[in-house]
Amino acid sequence: MSDEFFLLPEPMLRFGNDQVTEDPHDGLALFDPPSPKNALPDHIAIGTPHGLRLWRQWVDALNGPAACEEITRQRPWPPFPGFDVAFGAAWPVPMKEYELDEEALKSAAFKSDRHERAFAVANCYLHPIENSVPRLDSKPSVAVCVVPDEVYANCRPKSFVSEPSDERKSSKERKHISSALKDKQVGQGRLDFGDEPEQLEQYGLSPDFRRQLKARVMEHDIPVQIVKESTLQITDQVMRGLKGTNPLSDRLWNMGTALFYKCGQKPWTTPWARDGVCYVGLAYRRDDRDAKTACCAAQMFLDSGDGIVFVGDFGPWYSEGKKEFHLTKEAAKELLTGVIETYQRQDGRPLKEIFLHARSGLDKDEFEGFSEACPTGAQIVGVRVRKDRFGPRLFRHDDHPDVTRRGMQPVLRGTFWKRTQRHGLLFASGFKPRLATYDGFEIPVPLSITIQHGEADIIQVATDILGLTKLNYNACALGESQPITVKYSDRIGEILLANPEIPRNRWRHNFKFYI
Repeated sequence: MSDEFFLLPEPMLRFGNDQVTEDPHDGLALFDPPSPKNALPDHIAIGTPHGLRLWRQWVDALNGPAACEEITRQRPWPPFPGFDVAFGAAWPVPMKEYELDEEALKSAAFKSDRHERAFAVANCYLHPIENSVPRLDSKPSVAVCVVPDEVYANCRPKSFVSEPSDERKSSKERKHISSALKDKQVGQGRLDFGDEPEQLEQYGLSPDFRRQLKARVMEHDIPVQIVKESTLQITDQVMRGLKGTNPLSDRLWNMGTALFYKCGQKPWTTPWARDGVCYVGLAYRRDDRDAKTACCAAQMFLDSGDGIVFVGDFGPWYSEGKKEFHLTKEAAKELLTGVIETYQRQDGRPLKEIFLHARSGLDKDEFEGFSEACPTGAQIVGVRVRKDRFGPRLFRHDDHPDVTRRGMQPVLRGTFWKRTQRHGLLFASGFKPRLATYDGFEIPVPLSITIQHGEADIIQVATDILGLTKLNYNACALGESQPITVKYSDRIGEILLANPEIPRNRWRHNFKFYI
């Protein structure tokens, strides 16, 4: 069969009064969210004295308009009309502010051991949530954690502190900790750590402060919004939207959308989604202590736009030879069974179709396990979705007067190259007519889409995947280069699977805890 090319239409989004537009900026500015509120739930703010001052200024900015000074920049970075205009209610001041000791926070962020750094800094922000929030008259909907840039930079997995606030551990001490951790893995306690259990607990948590904080705060059922102080600094250049920095209008759109979603509201819904159809993305993360051992998580997205997360068990899912992750038949069945049971508790509508999205793809045994977990009467389809970085690149033909500059513009977003009945390339990034530009930094990389198991129309599969590029509520964007089922698979692994010390009963199934 010869190759065919299609231009898939930009998926629409639904807003208030059942109005639809393709750009969330337009929909929110004109029509409000699908279910506007007269008032939003309260939030708390945690930070240093300087960070809290910045947040108060930011709250004022959220409730006012902002736009780039140059008219030509307002199309790719649309003006922000004010939180009350976009979301139907003003963003409230914090119901409570918790001031952190700046010196204590800095001392924690400059510890020599990376695990101790992340654990100590996370403790600084967790302390008010654990000890003070339960005594408030009402529970906050979200905790805003304002983090100094220096602290944030020091608490990353590969960060190194040249001048630590404590003495570096000796080789003997590191070996002692390593030995104690191995004993702990096999269930053997150590008397020499009995009086300080946190010394071992922190080594079972991610050395990334952000990932660790999001995982540990789930116990208190409060999502967090982590923001660097530099993001909140409104300089003249930022306010006017001049070149060389991210405009204030764009920052307000993204922050406002994320906060609205974390308050339990959806900024927009999907009019294109079919009733009873869900999309499940598979996420994997290898165990740092055993290269072959990995854990799998599934994230389900419904026609309503809701997201559900379910985590499976650790096992030998990674193949060094194939460089791919695959579950056994039994593990696949158990994982999807757990996802569907969670869905039934939260939604309950009958499922008609289940589309599985995986970067590694699905083998025969794996798909049979998923099929056995599929509800009676529902159809299941296995699709491999991944960026094809070594695949072909496409450019648009044009009549530029300089022949050497012809064919340099990327193709339109939504271009689909159908190679066979079960395989094609989707350009989810590219020129966007609504923005009159290509807003990327590299030559658009296509998504390789392959129907590996089950029966489905490849054009419909590609159309659905293009629609799923618009369900990232962590930002206000026309569309992204990957569907949310694939884009956030790493994020799930980073937060849950990188923190094995967090008991399963503390994990939350709502997607808002992971973004």
